[in-house]
Formats: sequence, structure tokens, C-alpha cells
Amino acid sequence: MTRPSGPAAALPPTPRFDVVVVGGGIVGLATAHAVVRTGRSVAVVEREPRLADHQSGHNSNVIHSGLYYTPGGLKARLAVAGCAETVAFCREHDLPHRVSGKLVVATDPGELPRMAELARRGKANGVEAHEFDRAGMRRREPHVRGIAALHVPSTGVCDYRLIAEKLGELVVKDGGEIHTGRSVHRLVRRTDDVVVRTDGGDLLGSQAVVCAGLRSDELAAASGADPDVRIVPFRGEYSGLRAPADELVRGLIYPVPDPAFPFLGVHATRGVDGHVHAGPNAVLALAREGYSWGTVRPRELARSLTYPGTLRLARRHWRHGLGEVHRSLSREAMATQIQRMLPDVRAVDLEPVGAGVRAQAVRPDGSLVDDFLFVDQGTGPGSVLHVLNAPSPAATAALPIGREILTRLTGERLAPL
Repeated sequence: MTRPSGPAAALPPTPRFDVVVVGGGIVGLATAHAVVRTGRSVAVVEREPRLADHQSGHNSNVIHSGLYYTPGGLKARLAVAGCAETVAFCREHDLPHRVSGKLVVATDPGELPRMAELARRGKANGVEAHEFDRAGMRRREPHVRGIAALHVPSTGVCDYRLIAEKLGELVVKDGGEIHTGRSVHRLVRRTDDVVVRTDGGDLLGSQAVVCAGLRSDELAAASGADPDVRIVPFRGEYSGLRAPADELVRGLIYPVPDPAFPFLGVHATRGVDGHVHAGPNAVLALAREGYSWGTVRPRELARSLTYPGTLRLARRHWRHGLGEVHRSLSREAMATQIQRMLPDVRAVDLEPVGAGVRAQAVRPDGSLVDDFLFVDQGTGPGSVLHVLNAPSPAATAALPIGREILTRLTGERLAPL
């Protein structure tokens, strides 16, 4: 057999862009949106058939104020900016949202020093917060129980999947491309560009950004970067409050968090749809996208369990971990946790309403990465930026994160919308 020759046999040119973004979650889409606003060409590549299918579409939909985070860190700076920008974005595009404020409730005296530290952080981060006594908190939330609380007016709720989808629409409207259902296997750096290898053919980018969430460490390693962390997936399950128990919550009610963990504890939230949910817990997921106990991928689970960081983390916090598993398997145990703040909730009031999986970066020494983490492969043409830790509050902070990534890529500073 002879091969055809001539112009008809020529292969089509490989699509080329200024920036290729790997990952169609809210951070990847916010990055692409920042890129197209500068007039650069961009393509977003997402392995799932729809956008925002993992962390961005499976969370509590809270617009975080920036209260919790260490002053001066990326989370503090970007979440505070993102809180206001998320609300403004929802208003501009008529997306559902509500700024209802929240209570952070101390239920025993041992939590008061931690609450004082939250108040200090909030002040340092520029977050408005008011100290309430019992009477003050019950004026905001009549059914709450505690000894003191912080009221944070700027906290709200929205629908991050809808925000991500709107960002995708804006990217396409401004000339960008979005490719769904297309898995990226690795990125190959060359002198002047980056080859993005996908199961649907190659894409070329002068630069690339990897916002792969639950797969970010795997893709970094496959592309020759040294992430020095492992993504360990933690599933967080939510319980809905059936009527009439849903009337026990007006807005958002949070516990004082344990500073040993980046998780904020089981909280109660009235969403934009009016439904009230409580959660999440935090249990080791049995697969990277393990949204239930029935989703098990032995190879992925073995990688999590044999990672030195996981083993050290488990040795340090095994009692806490067992408690999380108990609350996952027992509706009564989850109700007991909620009753610390809402004593009138009963186990029969709870029903499962879904789960999310947090892509938590863990260091080999067992410590949890507590801030957003970026790793650069080079600068200028042929460079790749890997986003290796962007769990909560990354959805709140997505718009300023996108601009931060643009600055790291190009040196250009883009004003908020």
C-alpha cells in the first residue's frame, strides 16, 4: 500500500494558543477569563464532559469572608478580595446569591482563646467581625446554643457551579476555546512553547497552567515537575435538615475551628435554594473522585495509604479520624455533633444530600499544606505553572486567583472586573 502524498495528505496544524489551561473547575476558568481579558488566546481542557464537576460543583457554596486565614498569606489576601468580587460578579450576571452573614459559635470556655485569635486574624485581614454574647447570638439565630460568638456580616452563599459555567461562557464569548471530555496525560516543555498531550490530540501553548485539582500532583509528576506533596482526597459528606427542623437555621452557623486542621468543622448553611444542610465531615476518600464509600479504586487507595505523609498524619490524628468515620457511618453521631450548636436537631431530621472531595495537599512529613500552593516550571515561553493546593476558599477567591496566576505568567497586573 502506498501512502497518499501532496497537499491533501498534509496533517492539520496543531492548534496553538498563548495559554493552555488544564482543568475546567472554577480556578481554571477564572484563569482563562483573566487571560482573554488581556487579548491573549486561551484554551481550557477539561477531562469531564461538563465544567465544574468536582470541587467547584460539590461544596457548601459559602462565600467566605477571609476571617480564618493567616494574615499575609495568599488565602487571606485573595479570599478577602474574592468575597467582594464574587458578590459583585453574581450581581452583574444575575446569578443567585445572598449575603446573610454568619455566626462562629463557641460552645465551651476552651474555645474562647481560639475565637479571640479568629477576631485578631479578621481584624488583620480587614474582615468586619462583631463579638456577641448569648443574647446577641440568639437575636441572629434564635435556636443556637453557645457562650459567645463572632458575627461576620460579609459571609454569604451562592452557586459556584453556575459561576463557573458563566465564566466559561465569558471565555468563549471573548474568543477562547473550551474542550470538555478530553483528558490531559502530560505536558512537554520546549524552548518556545509547551506541548499539551491529550487523548484528543496535542495542543500547543506559549505557556500552560495546570489547575487539575484532584489530579494536580499526578499531572505535575508526569510533566517533570517535583510537586513535593501528594494530593490526599478527603470526602466531606453533607446532611440536609428536613422540615420542620430546617426552620432552626436562618443563615450560616459555624463552630470555632480546630487550628490543627484546615477544615472548618460541621456547620449549618441555608443555601440560595432555601434548603438547609449541615456538614461536612472529613474522611479519607477511597478514590480520587470517591464521593461515596462504594467508590473504591484499589490502586489510588493504596497510593494514599502507603504515602509517608498519610501515615504520619494518621499516627498524629487517628482519634480524630475515627470520630470522622463514626459520623460518616452514623446519623446519630452526626446529629450529636450538630447538637453542640443546635440542640433541637435530632437524628431523624437528617437526610443525606451529597458529598464533595477535597484535594488536600499533604507533605511527606504529614503536615497539611494550609495555603494555596503554586509550583513554576520555568518562566516566559515554554513555562508551566502548576496549582497544587487550591481547596476552600479557592472558589470564593477564584477571580483574584486567576489574576494572580496571570501576573505570575506574564508580569501583567489586571484590575478587578
